[in-house]
Amino acid sequence: MAKKQTAGHERLGEFAPQFAAFNDDVLFGQVWAREEQLSAHDRSMITIAALMSSGDFAQLRAHLAIGKDHGISPQETSEIITHLAFYCGWPKAWSAFQLAKEIYGAER
Repeated sequence: MAKKQTAGHERLGEFAPQFAAFNDDVLFGQVWAREEQLSAHDRSMITIAALMSSGDFAQLRAHLAIGKDHGISPQETSEIITHLAFYCGWPKAWSAFQLAKEIYGAER
């Protein structure tokens, strides 16, 4: 099961309280909690693919770590990025691999 997210409240709670509530309570509290429909592992794989394809590397870093917590292996991460390189672009894959290496370290 996905753990309770509080990043929205911690980072934006005072500045953008409604956005923080949507982030923590709706996106992570309700959408990510629907594990009977799609596991946290699979949601993480989809999210990683979406963020890499759009070039949102700051968010990709966070979701690679979340994916690791959800059981995505270094080998799966490598395969995801390699596969997406052909659809999203080689430079994005290079950038994503650098982030993945930071998250997984020497685990590969």
